[in-house]
Amino acid sequence: MKTAQKGGPLSDAELFARVQEHTFRWFWERADASSGMVPDRTSSRGGIVATGGTGFAVMVLIVGAERGFISREAALERTTLIVATLERADLYHGAVPHWLDVRTGKTEPFSEKDDGGDLVETALLMQGLLTAREYFDRDEAAERDLRERINALWHAVDWPFYKTAGDDVLLWHWSPNFGFAIDHAIRGWNECLITYVLAAASPTHPIDPELYHRGWATGPVFVNGETAYGVTLPLGPPLGGPLFFAHYSFLGLDPRGLVDRYADYFQQNRGHVEINRAYCIANPKGFAGYGPDCWGLTASDNHQGYAGHSPTNDFGVITPTAALSSFPYAPEAAMVAMRHFHDDLGARIWTDWGFVDAFSEEHDWTSTEHLAIDQGPIVIMMENHRSGLLWRLFMRAPEVRAGLDRLGFFPPKVA
Repeated sequence: MKTAQKGGPLSDAELFARVQEHTFRWFWERADASSGMVPDRTSSRGGIVATGGTGFAVMVLIVGAERGFISREAALERTTLIVATLERADLYHGAVPHWLDVRTGKTEPFSEKDDGGDLVETALLMQGLLTAREYFDRDEAAERDLRERINALWHAVDWPFYKTAGDDVLLWHWSPNFGFAIDHAIRGWNECLITYVLAAASPTHPIDPELYHRGWATGPVFVNGETAYGVTLPLGPPLGGPLFFAHYSFLGLDPRGLVDRYADYFQQNRGHVEINRAYCIANPKGFAGYGPDCWGLTASDNHQGYAGHSPTNDFGVITPTAALSSFPYAPEAAMVAMRHFHDDLGARIWTDWGFVDAFSEEHDWTSTEHLAIDQGPIVIMMENHRSGLLWRLFMRAPEVRAGLDRLGFFPPKVA
């Protein structure tokens, strides 16, 4: 599957376009043919798809249509197929499971007790579907029908159900067999801000805004306030944690000018990226390959399995999505990394589907996989940097604006 660059050096603009298009291809070519939904990773068993990753895929299709990789009609057809699949799938008080077997419409358990609704995967999926609803806005039968069907799925999610009577926080999972046995609170600073925003935005089953303040905005890893490498980080764990914290919730949610009582979210995300890169440049563990042109620690595969890589959990593994999805926050540094990944490492990590998931010069290891949740943010955040397209569409949804208002945000104006 790996391909070497042909011809002479590419300009920055040409390289940007090439990486975005090739990464898009994974979603277009690797999607399940019967459902349009995407697998968790390239090697996933046939028919098993990821719901959150499919939310990313829906947004990627919009980019593909806008950039001419596919037609608008093809994007509409694929998105409609995804929605039709979700309509006949197992839902749990409106929430989707993490994995779905599209051959049967039944849940594929993610773990022993994770065989029901996953509220965070539901939020990532709804982020994509609401963006698509805003994009397919023409007064034509097929687009009207899609909007109505997306609304039905969106309105069905019973967000307040995902807490027990004694809790002041949303819970990640519910199972028809095990109830809330996993007891995983959605709390602190991580990738889950979008869950509370959409839960507050629901026109049918909204949460009490106090859940955001008493539940989400508490815990030992919410407030940071410490300075590292000359950067003060308002929120999160020491040195910021994995970089996907700055990406997943902000594929649609525009951080520019987004402020509440806790943080300025563009400053939060930019600072997180700056610390992550500065750590890789300092390279305190002396790993091979790290430097100004080779940085980016986030959750991905590694030479031993899978981990949430960060400055406090560093195995010597670089994950291209970490830097490339950070274009909105550090465009010059992201371009330097992209050029190194493409021009210097070349065929070692480059494929017809963009860059492989991760690599380690320290361990002489290169992934053979592409992961939906790593590939998607590359396409989406590169487009947000270039045009703000997905931010503009998602923030245009009136429910989103209302939800942010209910939680006490000062959201940016819609361009």
